[in-house]
Amino acid sequence: METEQNLLPLLRRCPLFEGLSEEALRDRVLPRGTLRRCSKNAALITPGETVDWFAVAAAGRVQIMQLFADGTGSLMDALGPGQVLGAELLCTRSRRAPYYAIAAGEVQILRFPGSLLLEEDGGLTDGDRAAVWRALLTLLAQENMRRHYRIAILSRRGLRDRVLTWLTMQARRRQSRTFRAPFSREELAAFLCVNRSALSHELSRMEAEGLIRFRKNEFTLLSAGESQSAWSTLE
Repeated sequence: METEQNLLPLLRRCPLFEGLSEEALRDRVLPRGTLRRCSKNAALITPGETVDWFAVAAAGRVQIMQLFADGTGSLMDALGPGQVLGAELLCTRSRRAPYYAIAAGEVQILRFPGSLLLEEDGGLTDGDRAAVWRALLTLLAQENMRRHYRIAILSRRGLRDRVLTWLTMQARRRQSRTFRAPFSREELAAFLCVNRSALSHELSRMEAEGLIRFRKNEFTLLSAGESQSAWSTLE
């Protein structure tokens, strides 16, 4: 788990602060942060909550979820160390969250007041704030594209087409047919809005048919998959 001594390297690899100098991170950003520890399944954000802060994940994983009355859930994203939580909510009029942010295990976050981004006297120089806002715009655009891709995946009717579409997008993003999935099997099932056992069964069938190879979270998308509709929709 992170300690106060190694939070500066964490900020250096956070994309939100990539345009800031070492001095700015050490003297103007880090002192505004508060390290918080959260136990497994703790809710960091709940729907309807007004969020006037943002955080950098320091250790563990934070799941961005939609949870439904029947006990099922849909995974929108999973954040690891260096990724940013809550900043997009500061850019909305209401700042009210439409989702849950749940600790997938023991989690640490470095939490900052929203004023650091929003206010001229929040602690950053004008140049620092301009650099952070440029980075935030990029992060928001990337998040918008991820949601577009997820809509494209969920629009596929069959389980196999959803899996192949997701695998294809991952392979193209990494420019390699072999890659490590960013989700656990349970998270992937929630992301695809399918049953975990059905997903595991379908993956085994696809491997038996020569479409993929996989071991735990490492996948190889084989050339046989090119004949599937998932490939043609992404040309």
